[in-house]
Amino acid sequence: MDGLNVLVCDDDKSIVDAIEIYLKQEGYHVIKAYNGLEALEALEENEVHLILLDIMMPKMDGLKATVKIRETLNIPIIILSAKSEDTDKVLGLNFGADDYITKPFNPLELMARVKSHMRRYTALGSIAEKSNLIRIGALELDKDSKQVRVEGETIKLTATEYGILQLLMENAGKVFSIDEIYEKVWNEQSFAPENTVSVHIRRIREKIEINPKEPRYLKVVWGIGYKIEKI
Repeated sequence: MDGLNVLVCDDDKSIVDAIEIYLKQEGYHVIKAYNGLEALEALEENEVHLILLDIMMPKMDGLKATVKIRETLNIPIIILSAKSEDTDKVLGLNFGADDYITKPFNPLELMARVKSHMRRYTALGSIAEKSNLIRIGALELDKDSKQVRVEGETIKLTATEYGILQLLMENAGKVFSIDEIYEKVWNEQSFAPENTVSVHIRRIREKIEINPKEPRYLKVVWGIGYKIEKI
């Protein structure tokens, strides 16, 4: 994991210190922050590859920080929340987070999430051996540059959104259930992933569809799952 930096932001220093121990055991370098403003400052001063971000913090909470981060960066953000209600989890995803984990968390689960998102994010920067362009209508996904274009315009996706779209575009016309999408993109066994996947699907639609309410590409097959329509 040499050269991979994780920003850990939580106003509880004991939690930050505990997470640091787990991350260092896996070979990650840890950058610490204790509120949203400190997290933004750390991002300006360091190259960061993944963020673990608490919601309830002084000065600037995790949700506001997520919005600011997403203005310029697509690095994975995993929300750490003491709240277990689905509404809080969905709110974090709506604000641009890639995933969430509820405190108190299992260290093994936390590390599994970190590794999964880190693999997906670092893959975005890798160079493919040959050109791989998937084109469906005016929607293009370039596996070399890891870019997505609609009508020739480059669309900004997070690593998770890119992973979902690539899966669906590579299998245009095939319907994937929520569980299948979660297991293939998150690379772990699904456990009540409905909110996580559906929020990411909605965010992808908002970026690639002219009218997200009447999608041309990303279709829902009621009671089954999602697919990219063959055009």
